[in-house]
Amino acid sequence: MEMPKADPFRLARKDTLVRRLREALPADAVIDAPAELKAYECDALTAYRCPPLVAVLPRSTREVSAVARICHDLEIPLIPRGAGTSLAGGSLPTGDAVILGVARMTETLEVSHVDRIIRVQTGRTNLSVTGEVEGDGWFYAPDPSSQLACAIAGNIAMNSGGAHCLKYGVTTNNLLGVTLVRMDGTVVEIGGAHMDAPGLDLLGLVCGSEGQLGIVTEATLRILPKPEGARPVLIAYDDNETAGQCVSDIIKAGILPVAIEFMDRPVIRATEDFAHAGYPDVEALLIVEVEGSEAEIDEQLTAIEAIARRHDPVEVRRSNSAEESAAIWLGRKSAFGAMGQINDYMCLDGTIPVSELPRVLKGIRELSKEYGLDVGNVFHAGDGNMHPLILFDANKPGDLEKCEAMGADILRLCVEVGGCLTGEHGVGIEKRDLMHHQFDPVDLEAQMRVKDVFDPRWLLNPAKVFPLDVTEARRSVRA
Repeated sequence: MEMPKADPFRLARKDTLVRRLREALPADAVIDAPAELKAYECDALTAYRCPPLVAVLPRSTREVSAVARICHDLEIPLIPRGAGTSLAGGSLPTGDAVILGVARMTETLEVSHVDRIIRVQTGRTNLSVTGEVEGDGWFYAPDPSSQLACAIAGNIAMNSGGAHCLKYGVTTNNLLGVTLVRMDGTVVEIGGAHMDAPGLDLLGLVCGSEGQLGIVTEATLRILPKPEGARPVLIAYDDNETAGQCVSDIIKAGILPVAIEFMDRPVIRATEDFAHAGYPDVEALLIVEVEGSEAEIDEQLTAIEAIARRHDPVEVRRSNSAEESAAIWLGRKSAFGAMGQINDYMCLDGTIPVSELPRVLKGIRELSKEYGLDVGNVFHAGDGNMHPLILFDANKPGDLEKCEAMGADILRLCVEVGGCLTGEHGVGIEKRDLMHHQFDPVDLEAQMRVKDVFDPRWLLNPAKVFPLDVTEARRSVRA
């Protein structure tokens, strides 16, 4: 994966940069020692690494604004970073850039049960937002698999979802307002504690923009009353395509579960060895969870089980207690960690129409044979958000490149069946050069013109999202 080379002009300004940053921020908020910068040289896409010029850890919107203004004055690229859990290289630095981490911005600013909102600094972890309000019977719906660690800042940047997004939507459906710091230090308030904002939908533009338009320092989030109850059913099949067809039929029937999760044999085996969840030895598992009153839960589960039985399942296991529900979910929640114990892997993030699940699963299996690399599938099947895990050996020459080529073919397949390159991980550096496959030059030009307005010098999060050839041409023209 090619990255821009560090600009000698910017490297020469490091002393001035560090001095000005130390004048604007507390002493412990500026990191420039090479050994300490190692912690910021990559995110969760660990195959690519590059230490930044400097890292800063502000505690307020005012301090973020000061950092942005300094970098703007000195023409130093600025890279926003949440918790560093991006799987697409979304916060990978360049050697002449400043990393701005929001990890110390963790305050709760407001909670209103009447308005059904919570306002937080965006360094708060996803799970801690629900933790703030669940004692009063409320919760925050988006729940990425990394929710224990990932920050609200990154969730907004990538428009993250999670297992329960089928019913409750992704971040954009639960985001009401943001405080945005532009590259020149200007602070902009967008949206707020109300259902909709007048004028252009700038909030929808910012959510999912991957740090290309500004740094989100505060967020107003929608909170919801906790449901009366929830229970899953586990459905096991002898082949992936049949499981995919079952998912399509559940959605077609007009049933709206809170989650439909899919796991195939490699993932089932790994999670069993890791978590001992008691899963059957089959080719594919579905976990379908519904919620509501006991009567509503029973009615929905009965309808789902009837659809599942039309496809001759190996097993249908309905949860009848909190303990049984926890056991059914145990393996799914352990899946990524379990796979990481047995192999290096690359986690993809393509999204497809649910009706195309059988076709895409078959295509992934054929590509696995063609490239000679195993694939584990674990994903949010209800909304068609695929997460194939391509297994490779990072120490074997050429294996990473082969893995990347196979991943690109899988993502092209997702686009060809009517889907898109990303559902919640973002484009980052991982998929930027595939943007030509999804968008024609006119589409890309329109997107880049939006960035021109928010970040005229193209200093925010360089070398991400847009193909590198057009990005470098744009930056050189607007520098």
